[in-house]
Amino acid sequence: MSTTLQIAYVFGFIGAALMVTSYLMKSMLPLRVVALVACLCLVFYGYLSAAIPTLILYAALIPINIKKTLQIQRLVRAIRNAKEDTPVSEWLLPHMSRRAAKAGTLLWSKGDQAEEMLYLESGSLRLLEIDELLEAGALVGEIGLFTVDHQRTLSLQCETDCVLYSLSADAMARLYYQNPKLGFHVMRLVVARLMRDVQRSRSGNADTAGP
Repeated sequence: MSTTLQIAYVFGFIGAALMVTSYLMKSMLPLRVVALVACLCLVFYGYLSAAIPTLILYAALIPINIKKTLQIQRLVRAIRNAKEDTPVSEWLLPHMSRRAAKAGTLLWSKGDQAEEMLYLESGSLRLLEIDELLEAGALVGEIGLFTVDHQRTLSLQCETDCVLYSLSADAMARLYYQNPKLGFHVMRLVVARLMRDVQRSRSGNADTAGP
């Protein structure tokens, strides 16, 4: 066996081992990095051993893994800015889609069908009926996903230009059943929001009550 072929086999075995390792990993960023290194090793194997299909396959996977790695790094930065007492930072954000919205955009109106929940990465939102301002790090819209009629109880508008992460009702349902711990945290968040609304309502009634 020639030296070149021996070196090719070394790269091939290392690449195969790393590829299997990536499938066993749960953390997305390390997974992508390991998969990227595995692809590089297998490209070298394909080149040195003249295995053209292998070379083409793993060469095509390199830019895909680079793109996914950059996307995950952007998510990690957003996760670091998420509040630690919400389930966003640990579970939700990697499953949410990112979008921008201009100041003045009405995201939904009271009575609309609830189809998504939102995480506010930057900017500010306003709940119109109660004139409450939501700042970066807020999670909003989760209650509508769990009510019987799935209707919005308040209107939501962009106070400034915003960067938002969205999770659809269907995706939330899948995550809820896949991860009971996530369901517990979301339910705790919903209850806390409802208790705060009740307290606000009581305070309002006390302010308007006569002597």
